[in-house]
Amino acid sequence: MKQDPTAQDAGQAPHGAAARRGTFRPGERVQLTDERGRMNTITLTPGTAYHTHKGFLNHDLLIGSPEGSMVESNVGQQYQALRPLLSDFVLSMPRGAAVVYPKDAGQIITMGDIYPGARVVEAGVGSGALSISLLRAVGDNGYLHSFERREEFADIARGNVETIFGGPHPAWKISLGDFQDQVVAQEAPGSIDRVVLDMLAPWECLDAVATVLAPGGVWINYVATVTQLSRTAEAIRADGRFTEPDAWESMVRGWHLEGLAVRPDHRMVAHTGFLMVTRRLADGVTGMSPKRRASKTDFAQEDLDAWTPAAVGERSVSDKKLRRAARDASSTVQTKRNQEQSQETETRQDGFGEQ
Repeated sequence: MKQDPTAQDAGQAPHGAAARRGTFRPGERVQLTDERGRMNTITLTPGTAYHTHKGFLNHDLLIGSPEGSMVESNVGQQYQALRPLLSDFVLSMPRGAAVVYPKDAGQIITMGDIYPGARVVEAGVGSGALSISLLRAVGDNGYLHSFERREEFADIARGNVETIFGGPHPAWKISLGDFQDQVVAQEAPGSIDRVVLDMLAPWECLDAVATVLAPGGVWINYVATVTQLSRTAEAIRADGRFTEPDAWESMVRGWHLEGLAVRPDHRMVAHTGFLMVTRRLADGVTGMSPKRRASKTDFAQEDLDAWTPAAVGERSVSDKKLRRAARDASSTVQTKRNQEQSQETETRQDGFGEQ
């Protein structure tokens, strides 16, 4: 008899995999797409309904149905039901800070060579979008230590990570505080394989990165502006403990597909940030200078003062909004847990009744 893959022992499957398989369950997030391609994500709750200006759709029609089902509202409006992909979840999850877009997260995973079992540290957790991608890459047997300065952001990230993985991830640790101080206190020298920084001034962390990163390890930075990119690159070159930095940006342009009307979309995801990668050299080795070294640039005090969140275009987020986003992220996890517990209780009661 062929074994149902959804019946595998959860301990043998990667963390969170069981939640991605099988029929729709109470407390699960489901993405509904209507006939015009508009998408909405709902959390399945028995006895409730999804309401629009075109009628309502009972959640009970979806609970127990296989993924990819087609359902109809009370007025005949059709919906296609699927589990949200990671890219869908990232763009719709509760947030307190701007998220790392999927196109950049994919580049970080690939160009940063994040592999299963790797030991990774990151700083600038934000809403947890990049943390989710990193955890998927390192796997259950890897290690991701995230550092965040603001407790509100950490709470939002924790809620989002637990939502998509169905609970705390075994490879994840999150700490509050400044990266350059905390990472050297909590991680042994040379014990980290990869460092990922998404922060305002990564050049301030140069000594800390050089301390914890193993020889040959990769350091990848995500910065928003040319001035940040320039100063980080010059600091790395002047330090001498790393290889020549390499920088790039990615742009994604979708295409309109309708019969013979095949053309680029009018809108695209253009610049979101710059990525820069460098590698740690062995102790005592000095990095090679490029054949054509750019002239050094002096930074005056007014230049240093210019690198503030407001100056580089970052919006300040109110404490009230952060607290609301943290509550939303936490409530999604709790709702799912409550629905699962309720379903287990009903199952046990039904079993007693049959006896």
